[in-house]
Amino acid sequence: NQSNNTSPQSDHHAVVSTFDLFSIGVGPSSSHTVGPMRAAKIFINDLKDHNVLDKVHSLRVDLFGSLALTGEGHGTPEAILMGIEGEAPDTVETGTIQSRVKDIKTNKSIRLDGTHRITFDYDKHMVFNYFKTLPQHPNGLRFCAYDKNVNMVATNEYFSIGGGFVVNEQTQLDHGENVYYKQTTEKNVVAERREQDVAVVSLPFRNAQELLEVCKREKMTIAQVVFENELKWSTPEAIREKLLKIWNTMDDSIRNGVMASPDDYLPGPLKVRRRAPRLYNKLLKGLYGTPMNASNGYHDTRITSSQQLPTSNEQQQVSSQYPLALSFLPKMPRKKFVLPALDYLSVYAIAVNEENACGGRVVTAPTNGAAGTIPAVLKYYLEFISENPERDVMEFLLTTSAIGMLFKRGASISAAEVGCQGEVGVACSMAAAGFTAVMGGTVDQVENAAEIGMEHNLGLTCDPIGGLVQVPCIERNALAAVKAIAAAQLALNGEGDHRVSLDQVIETMRQTGLDMMSKYKETSQGGLAVNVPLC
Repeated sequence: NQSNNTSPQSDHHAVVSTFDLFSIGVGPSSSHTVGPMRAAKIFINDLKDHNVLDKVHSLRVDLFGSLALTGEGHGTPEAILMGIEGEAPDTVETGTIQSRVKDIKTNKSIRLDGTHRITFDYDKHMVFNYFKTLPQHPNGLRFCAYDKNVNMVATNEYFSIGGGFVVNEQTQLDHGENVYYKQTTEKNVVAERREQDVAVVSLPFRNAQELLEVCKREKMTIAQVVFENELKWSTPEAIREKLLKIWNTMDDSIRNGVMASPDDYLPGPLKVRRRAPRLYNKLLKGLYGTPMNASNGYHDTRITSSQQLPTSNEQQQVSSQYPLALSFLPKMPRKKFVLPALDYLSVYAIAVNEENACGGRVVTAPTNGAAGTIPAVLKYYLEFISENPERDVMEFLLTTSAIGMLFKRGASISAAEVGCQGEVGVACSMAAAGFTAVMGGTVDQVENAAEIGMEHNLGLTCDPIGGLVQVPCIERNALAAVKAIAAAQLALNGEGDHRVSLDQVIETMRQTGLDMMSKYKETSQGGLAVNVPLC
């Protein structure tokens, strides 16, 4: 069974806030870690709002479908326990999670909202329903709270629909969205959402065709359209600050990944060693090109906000050629025959996804499993091409978010619904669009790049070995980053006219996901997950 999210209604626009699509959280999965943590916190907040928190004596959590089948490898139980204790994905101290979970299991108790200690026997009260899926969505979970006489005082079901978004029947809008979006308390939600209405924006669009029509009618870039819509919820200064915070978090995740110990192993039974530190060290030794202004160590591209606001019609034109002389070379060790761009893109993406696999802080882009692709492409652009980093970060992220909105409305960004084409495939499409935009491409070329990025990810399965977001997920992000640049270059070298439209490829992706067998949709019951032994 599929959720409403894979069958959008034509009457509702695609616009959500960029900061609903990109959000700061913890690894390793947006749908299996970030979403469940938010769901648990929403449930606890509801208990407080209805004045029953103090009556709760015990709690039971049921996981269904993909959350049950791959939840342990994705850190779902740990995330739920943190949410029950009142933590949020963007603020929880990642380094304390494992010790706190161990304490909960050992003492067989948990603190509701961090204050009210109740009975919680992990082996008894965290229930994995491996062979049952709730009808609304593959990623379902249910909370039941009981008083001291074991009478149920509250219950609710939630569905993690990808990218950290959570819905349930009480807060689900008729077009498959949620009154809360990524908030966990009703008081922080925009009024239209509290009223179960679609948010009114200045420049609505339902699909790529309408987005292009808006751009041409208003003589705006895609980023400018998104920026104008964001003004519904935030001031220009707040938008700039939040965009830079998103980028700085992405850059931190790259930094943490490349600066980690090369002897560290990723969590779990696969015994995968971190590769990003070694790969990055090779690049900095001068075997290949190095980033502008790089020194011995990590080159920081964090941005301190200036007072500069984006110019309305400014279109920065930058050469699209990477300065590399491809002439005949004498015979030398095989490792010298490489393209620096590929190496940097790969190491940046791998660094982020290794951090994600370790439960570190990353940005859903649009999901955690695909968190490395967009940062890798943007980092590469800032290091080697950009002449105005702050403006380019804003242009890039606003453009990519527009493409993400189209996929979220027209198909899905959940691997449990449509396979990995909905995660890494969408990230590749978004990154291709963003790169094309900052390279000075037209809106037609941006749309073309996004289409190419997804067209060649159609049918991509989600079959993580051992239910861990490691193999094939980490390398897949690196390949998607490279593919995004290739898609952008193809689009930039064309005129924007092409046989397949972005809307057509989004619909094709949706249909492909519906036809895909469930064993290839984040259940670890097919593909690599059953053909590669854990040890």
